Amino acid sequence: MALHQIESRMLSYLGSKMTAQELSEKSGIPLSSVLSFSENLREKGLAKVTHQEERGIRLTEDGKRCLSVGLPEERVLSCAKQGKSALSLSPEEKSAGVNWAMKNGWVALKQGSFQLLNAPQGEYHLRLALRKVSDGEKISSDEEAVLLKRKLAQATVAKTLCLEPVSAALKSEGGRGEEINLLTREMLLSGSWKKSSFRKYDASAPVEIPPIAKRHMVSRLKRKIAGIFVEMGFEEMQGPEIQSSFWNFDALFQPQDHPARDLADTFYLKAASILPSDKAMVSRVKKVHEKSWGGSWLEENAEKTVLRTHTTAVSAAYLYRHCQGKTPKKYFSIGKVYRNEATDYKHLAEFFQVEGIVVFEKATFRDLLGCLKEFYRKLGFKKIRFQPSYFPYTEPSLEVSVYFEKKKQWLELGGAGIFRPEVSLPLCSRYPVLAWGLSLERPLMLLNDMDDIRDFYRSNVGWIRKQKIK
Repeated sequence: MALHQIESRMLSYLGSKMTAQELSEKSGIPLSSVLSFSENLREKGLAKVTHQEERGIRLTEDGKRCLSVGLPEERVLSCAKQGKSALSLSPEEKSAGVNWAMKNGWVALKQGSFQLLNAPQGEYHLRLALRKVSDGEKISSDEEAVLLKRKLAQATVAKTLCLEPVSAALKSEGGRGEEINLLTREMLLSGSWKKSSFRKYDASAPVEIPPIAKRHMVSRLKRKIAGIFVEMGFEEMQGPEIQSSFWNFDALFQPQDHPARDLADTFYLKAASILPSDKAMVSRVKKVHEKSWGGSWLEENAEKTVLRTHTTAVSAAYLYRHCQGKTPKKYFSIGKVYRNEATDYKHLAEFFQVEGIVVFEKATFRDLLGCLKEFYRKLGFKKIRFQPSYFPYTEPSLEVSVYFEKKKQWLELGGAGIFRPEVSLPLCSRYPVLAWGLSLERPLMLLNDMDDIRDFYRSNVGWIRKQKIK
């Protein structure tokens, strides 16, 4: 019978019945591993595994509050001692507090006024019970019943896994009755292993072959997409995930009062950002905002820091830093973006976006359609559809959809268009600039016949290993 090294170590420390926690502390094996391999030892007949339940109670939030500020009847007694009327009591004190104070024989109530009777000597026994429960000490069954009835405490059940060595496990498999010792550190230090007999192990016995590590499917698709754009003559551009509102919104001609800037859509960070040192460029962006959108353009709004909501912020920065002059440029980017929205089967709060720009004065709208069609053809989609759409920073704008043969339906995968002159001219004095922002996870869902976008990021290694890019 082959034993895993953890199983052997567990048996070597399992001298008598002990809990999984005790075995973990004694052997140095993580508790999760002890719990996992306990069932293996039970199935092999080497250990007896039992579950014990220990019942107790713990304070509720009301119980913790009463321990801090006093029980309602204690507060009523305090008011009575101060000569206050019943009208000054809180609703809790008027209901539960007065009832328990009178039941305990502390006070009497006559015409809205309290009369002191027999105030308790020393600490109130229920407050003492609350303190004992908080400290993990035992209380009487009567006190426990009262705390549970008043919902100041709630019952708990702690389940403990216990292991106990099976005597048969210490005998050889051949039935000769020879003792089998598991080699331990203590045996090596003391030299007692020299007088012990050990079971022989078959070094040629078959073992489980561990799976070969491989990249996550999202990483593999990122590599594939990058390879497609490089084949098409594009260079990769990169930028930080933490951006100023200037690059994320203002440089893209998105007005400062646009709804997308609200907390409902954007993750804002506390630290402020610094505007670009090129004051002339910032002034051009400010001017185009005030002229086209009306109203004032405020630097403090542009200095707010955000988790980028789109990789188009990277495109804007590259237009300014790398696209001056007349040289044609083609860039792509694959990066994570963040949206402050609820997650469901087709939406995530953080996801990847595929960005691209083409900077060339002779570029046309047909060139944009051709780039997108060729990209999706190389990705494995044969039917591509373009529909008119609207985005604040492109005009004309379109949505890209591909046809999913298996489900016989079209699925929208991203947006594209030509940057408005108000975007590209203040940044690099060039027009037109073709641009697109495409989804990465959605086409991967189609390629792997998936229905829930959240499956990409679940902790399910077995499922992930089975997936592949077709």
